[in-house]
Amino acid sequence: MRVKPAIFAVALVALALGVVVSASPSADAGVPGAAPPSSFFGIVPQTALSETDAEYMHAAGIGSVRWPLAWSGVQPTAKDEYEWGPFDEVVATAARQHLRVLPFVYSTPSWISHQYTTLPVANERQRRAWTTFLSAAVERYGPGGEFWREHRSGASFLPELPLREWQIWNEANFFYFARPASPYRYANLLKISNQALKSADPGAKTIVSGLFGEPSAKPPYAMHAVEFLERLYSVPGIKASFDGVALHPYAEQATDLERMTEELRQVVLDNHDPATGLYITEMGWGSQNHPNLVSFEQGTGFQLREMRSAYSYLAANRYRLNLRGVYWFTWKDIRGSCNFCDSTGLFRDSARLKPKPAWHAFVQLTGGRSRP
Repeated sequence: MRVKPAIFAVALVALALGVVVSASPSADAGVPGAAPPSSFFGIVPQTALSETDAEYMHAAGIGSVRWPLAWSGVQPTAKDEYEWGPFDEVVATAARQHLRVLPFVYSTPSWISHQYTTLPVANERQRRAWTTFLSAAVERYGPGGEFWREHRSGASFLPELPLREWQIWNEANFFYFARPASPYRYANLLKISNQALKSADPGAKTIVSGLFGEPSAKPPYAMHAVEFLERLYSVPGIKASFDGVALHPYAEQATDLERMTEELRQVVLDNHDPATGLYITEMGWGSQNHPNLVSFEQGTGFQLREMRSAYSYLAANRYRLNLRGVYWFTWKDIRGSCNFCDSTGLFRDSARLKPKPAWHAFVQLTGGRSRP
């Protein structure tokens, strides 16, 4: 895959540094032959979530939105106060349309480390600050949390959709989000995160960072998802610290996505952990024709074909794979960001929603409607 890693997912970083997010109960893996539930279909936006966006998502049969919960944005200083406002807005907008939010929690603030990519596990101060933040997030957005109590009645009423799944970090095997890409440091982060989450909500689910399938950089800058997960499983006792694994199988063709998915699931099975769920928390193809820059940008027809092929495989095999959800990256194109962020959206970069052919194909897959 020919992607410039230095600018990978810049849009998510910029958005995450000022916004926070939440999650959903575990999606039912279903039974063979049954149509996937709405919780199977998720979206990873890279622009602010508007009421119109949420209305379209609900109409389309989308069940979940994956959103960054950036520690550095919520707690920019060492003071105890948390700035939940931007994240509150996302959760409220989603809840009004009965959309759940899956947060990926990451981004170390500058008062802990000069690099947001530093996993906060080097000393007791870092570990305590991280787990205190996680606990505060659960207490606000988990079952019966402060956010939901504030919206139980009156004009501000919202249906309570507590966050129960929490994805710890983003692409921990890739230097753009974690330096170094170390499965052992990440195992430490998982252990303390899982303990903090379940202490605040015993029913919470800890999801492994979405792992970039096959980055071109080598250790210590990056590591293939399969190797990273194999090494993670080698850490004694780690299986008790997560409930799901996640993959970002960016690939030129859907057949490559199938191979990466099967290989990652096999690692789970080889480690005698079949109950652990699998998530695809980012995948996508671009509608521009720039294969020399990004191998999965080869035009509108290519985007349609690979999307349909990938979803057909994932839906047909979701029971066997214990696949809980699939998130398309992204909702809407945005220019001036990463080298494929301007092309993988279901809508064009515009103040209004201008659907691509991919949107209509996506709605056919979900069985929903193309408009509210």
